[in-house]
Amino acid sequence: MFRVIRYSAVALLAALAGLWGLAWFSHAPGQSVGEAFAQRLAQIFGQDMALPAVEGGVQLPPGITLGGAFSLTRQDGVAVTEADYAGQWLLVYFGFTYCPDVCPTELGRMSDTIDALGPAGERLTPIFITIDPERDGAAQMADYVSRFHPRMQGLTGNAQQIAEVARRYRVYYAKSRTQNMTEYLMDHSSFIYLVDPIGRVRTLFRTDTSVEIMARTIANQLRSLTSS
Repeated sequence: MFRVIRYSAVALLAALAGLWGLAWFSHAPGQSVGEAFAQRLAQIFGQDMALPAVEGGVQLPPGITLGGAFSLTRQDGVAVTEADYAGQWLLVYFGFTYCPDVCPTELGRMSDTIDALGPAGERLTPIFITIDPERDGAAQMADYVSRFHPRMQGLTGNAQQIAEVARRYRVYYAKSRTQNMTEYLMDHSSFIYLVDPIGRVRTLFRTDTSVEIMARTIANQLRSLTSS
């Protein structure tokens, strides 16, 4: 029995070492080996890595950073990059406009959280990034985000641009189609990202986090950065 456990442990370590080696040789320019390793694990398991939970959201493992550069198109047709949001706090969600349930629920939660913050909520810019660029052009995004918060922005782009921003935020997404469906849905991870003024993700909120807890956590983050 102990021999089986020992051999299994050795095999697991060998597999992880091989995966780390693959990450070392295949990581993209500007991507750390740790980021590439996490991405390979996500590809193997078909979804993002589970993150440790904390009160109000999830905490990133040491050495893991989310967010960064992107080049997308706003719902009014204007090209934007991360530089256009420098100095702003952001609430970011990745989804698609044809989503039947989770996406509208999460965007509604984002809007309610901003309103619950009162005047402090004016420091937050809510952003919805599509993971379905095939159907979600600028006009579709403009119509969709107008149903939630008056300051919400919808960002789209080509397939490569969306893949890049999703990689930087560790967003899993894939088409989901059954034999009886002519249309398709999108499987995707579902977190709301709190991004600070230098473009760094500070907190990820799960779908079961209440508006009250989100608002309290964000208020604490705003105060901590202002006082530091």
